[in-house]
Amino acid sequence: MAQYILRRLALLIPVLLGVSLVVFTLVRLIPGDATMLAIGVDQRITPEQRELVRKSYGLDQPQPIQYLRWMEHVLQGDLGTSLRSRRSVNEELRLRLPVTVELTLLAALLGTIPAMAVGVLAAVRRNSALDYAATIGTLLGVSVPNFLLATLLVLVFSLWLRWLPPIGYVEIEKDPLGNLKTMILPALSLSLPLAAVLMRNTRSAVLEVLSQEHVRVARAKGLTERRVLGRHVILNASLPILTVVGIQVAGLLGGTVIIETIFALPGIGRYIYEAIANRDYPVVQGVTIVVAAIFVVVSMTVDILYAVLDPRLRTH
Repeated sequence: MAQYILRRLALLIPVLLGVSLVVFTLVRLIPGDATMLAIGVDQRITPEQRELVRKSYGLDQPQPIQYLRWMEHVLQGDLGTSLRSRRSVNEELRLRLPVTVELTLLAALLGTIPAMAVGVLAAVRRNSALDYAATIGTLLGVSVPNFLLATLLVLVFSLWLRWLPPIGYVEIEKDPLGNLKTMILPALSLSLPLAAVLMRNTRSAVLEVLSQEHVRVARAKGLTERRVLGRHVILNASLPILTVVGIQVAGLLGGTVIIETIFALPGIGRYIYEAIANRDYPVVQGVTIVVAAIFVVVSMTVDILYAVLDPRLRTH
């Protein structure tokens, strides 16, 4: 098992290097001059002064040199300094990352447990009213984009019912209940599409296992339906379900960009959105490499859980 984990860890290095190179290249394809952002609103400077600013930020160097210098700082734990606010990216991430992590975990909680429960029930009660309702809910969840869903949730729960605040953020340390009120609508906007996909895949995986021979044998032995589901169905259906959970939960990080912007949450999603709009190279690069690292760590965790559930995979 230890060798399997070490092999997976070794794969993280080329993946993160590839992501860093792609991000570094794509950011510099954004139209505009980042030097003007660093200068500020007062752009009445001479070309010589402008060149000095470019040199101070290392933007006058060839791109391969800029990339190597950036990677040198990243390996030392320094993600750079924002061209716009002049603040350290590390400091901004320290303040903003907890907001995004809280949003992602709450969305994952709301989107996984109910979806798996409904998916199992829909498979067990195939062609019932519950099954048809789950199918319709799945189609709606997959079809409606999260930004439209967020708008509808704000319209219903904030403007019509006035149960929850439409935007804003309250720190959990200051007011846990107020924090939950501000996070529930963004979390639902992220979790409902996740729940739709997971519900459908859970139903399909459970139906496939229910049709297998060992389940019929278990029922023929006189085992109760609960024991058949617990020991023979859900356990064997867990591998494909785990795959979907890992991919979808990791993908929630990408959805936070739009959701945090809509609900004015001070997380890294909104931070990178503003950085892209302002061509703030260090912020885009630093945040993207952190998000990529989180994504691959989640994927590696899913691989390890795979090996725990199915020891045959440890040899591959």
